[in-house]
This record gives sequence, C-alpha cells and structure tokens, in this order.
Amino acid sequence: MSLLSWNLVVGAKMAQEDEDSRSRSAEVAFQKTQTLNDVIRLIRDNYVDEDKIGYDALLNGALKGMLQSLDPHSQFMEPDMYKDMQEDTAGEFGGLGIQIGMRDNVLTVIAPMEDTPAFKAGILSGDKIVEIDGTPTEGMDLQEAVRRMRGEPGTRVKIKIVRMKPHLIKDVELTRAIIKVKDVKGARILEDGIGYVRLTGFNEPTADALQKALDELSEQGMDSLILDMRSNPGGLLTAAVQVSEKFLKSGEVVVSTKQRKGPPYLFKSKGRRHYTDLNMVVLVNGGSASASEIVAGAMQDHRRAVLVGEKTFGKGSVQSVLPLGDGSAIRLTTAKYYTPSDRCIHEIGITPDVIVPMSVETWHKVLLKASREELGELNESVEQDETEGLNLDDVMDTQLARAVDIIKGVRLFQAQATGEYYASGGGIAQP
Repeated sequence: MSLLSWNLVVGAKMAQEDEDSRSRSAEVAFQKTQTLNDVIRLIRDNYVDEDKIGYDALLNGALKGMLQSLDPHSQFMEPDMYKDMQEDTAGEFGGLGIQIGMRDNVLTVIAPMEDTPAFKAGILSGDKIVEIDGTPTEGMDLQEAVRRMRGEPGTRVKIKIVRMKPHLIKDVELTRAIIKVKDVKGARILEDGIGYVRLTGFNEPTADALQKALDELSEQGMDSLILDMRSNPGGLLTAAVQVSEKFLKSGEVVVSTKQRKGPPYLFKSKGRRHYTDLNMVVLVNGGSASASEIVAGAMQDHRRAVLVGEKTFGKGSVQSVLPLGDGSAIRLTTAKYYTPSDRCIHEIGITPDVIVPMSVETWHKVLLKASREELGELNESVEQDETEGLNLDDVMDTQLARAVDIIKGVRLFQAQATGEYYASGGGIAQP
C-alpha cells in the first residue's frame, strides 16, 4: 500500500471514529434529557408540597444547579436577577456597598466600598458571610446573595459574619442606601512632586476621571506617582485596559484571555499614553481583585511600576452574559485572564515586588482616617458603635510610607546614574 493510500485510510478511519463519538454523545445527551423529564414527572406526581412543583420553579432550579456545578461565578439568572445585574456598572445602585466573591466555596467579602453602610459598620475584607436575614449562605450563588442584600433604600438587612483573625462571629444589621460609586479619590501631591491617586473601582467613567486627576497633579508639579488600588474589587475589563494605556507604550500587551478553544485574545495599548515617564509605585492588597489585578499585572510585567503591599485576591476568570429568549440569562465562565508574561491570575493572584503586611483592621482604620481628613469630620451616618471613641491620630499607613521611600530611592539611583547627583555635590551618607 502506498503512503498516500495509507494516509487516506487512516484519515477515513479517524473521521469515522469522530462521527461515532459524536453519535454516542448525542445519544447520551438524549438519554439524560429523558431522565430529567422523568425526574420532573416524578416530582410533580409525588412531592408533598404542591406549591413547589410548578414547571418554572423546577426548571429554574435545575438550570441554577447546572450552572452552579461548574464554578462559583457561573449562574443562571431569572429575568429579575438579570435586570439587577445590568445595573451593577451604572455607577449608582441601592444596597450595602459590599463586593463579594467565593473563597473556598464560602461567600467572602472582597472589599467594602468606602463611605457606604458596610464600610461604616466595620465590615472588613476577608469576612465570611454565613447568613443573610437568617438564611444560611451555604450553597447560595453570588447573584442570589446580591439579590438578598439589595433592596429599597432605608430598609434593613441583617447579615452574620465570621472573621478568622481574631476569631469573631457577629450579627450586623445594616440600612440599605443608594450607593454612589466614586472611583477616583484622594488625588494630591504628597511631597516633593510625588503624586497620589486612589482607584476604588473600574466603571465606565473611571479612565476619564483618572485622566483629569493626573492632569491636575501634573500642573502641580507631579513627577512621580503612587497608584493605590488596595481593596479595589475591580469592574469592567475595558476600564482596566483604558487605565493601563495611560502608562504603557503603544502596542504593549495589557492582558490576554484564553478560552477552552481557539487562540488567546490579546488586549493591547492603543497609544493613549500620557504618563509613560513617571516613576510609579502601585499599591495592592488582598482586596484588590479582577480589573485591579489586570492593571497591577501589566505594570509589573512591563517593569512599569514597583508593586507594594500584599498578595491580591486572585479573581481572574472571564464571565460572559448570554441572554435567553424569555428575558433570563446565563452568566458563564468562558475564559481566564493572563498577564503579559502569561501568568494566570485566577485563584493565584499577583504577588507584589515588595511585601509590606498590614492587618485588615489597621487598613480599615487607615481608610477611616482618610475619610475623616477628606470630610473634615465623620459623616453623621457613621455607625457610632463601631467608631465612637476611636483615636486615629497614631494610625500609620506603612504601605504608603514604603511606597514613598521606594520612589525616593529610585530618584536617587537615577540621579547617580546620570551624574546629576554628584554634580550637585551629593554623596552617599555613611551610617
């Protein structure tokens, strides 16, 4: 038999095997569909509570279980839930001001938003939410938890939290409020041309608001920047790319997404850069997730900034929302994020170049102190049982202080390398 004939025979055999495999898969799928129909029939014929056996309730329950079995972020959303989800990135919504995710299959606080009911009540990053209004959260998907915590402004909700260090189990009653998201905060010159900007989220207005803040700082003489993304739970991928573009050269990869099939999709800087020459430090911690990790990973891989703080959360999966004909939708994990050097973010996180530990309690006090300084005094709506008598005068932001020291060190190195330092009569001080 010739080589050509042999290849044709092998190719035909492989094609037949593929066809047989598809036929078997289709047969199994049909059998399982029949099994589902049989289960629904048995439930409707025999289940004790008649008010729970409607077709919609049973099918929705089956769909929820199907998606939830994949991972904590994949969900089936009934029409009302889908509508609520669409409000998330609008910049204003009703709720508690709390970003949640799954850690070890437990509903976990990624970060409370500043100046919101959750923040003012002392909810901290890493707190486990085990009950919402008396309903255990075990087995509850993220969207259902969000739905239960949201409601009309002025209404109250009780959540039970578990905190590991120090060990604490606590019921917290919160009053829902309209949550106004301000993504860019605290822009100022710290000292000697070192600018500071804090990003608290990534939504549609974020990149423009950051650009405005950077331009104003530049007019004030900024020549170095500390970008603070601590406890920033993320948001829109497009906003993360737009923020990264301000500091990267045209054509540099910001992030890539990899699906089960097909080549990776690369998101590259389009040259909308304005501040590529600034010395930069990026601050991150365990509450930095998703879009924050994309920006941090890009800055680190391109050696554009020094990362300071603590390891990030590790939320690096991509969810696609696929609408269905009846107004419902599925939220399906379709890809994972990878940094420019091909590091997977999901469930791994980003490790800073310089690790500076800080307890979540101290970090909360740092934020509370910043709020007092920004507002002049505590907002009257702050929960008094959590803040009454707190003296924050001695609270130190050691991570920010380390960032300032690093920038000063980089400046010194650059001056020595160019000869400017010695030309000005400088030298290295001896201890």
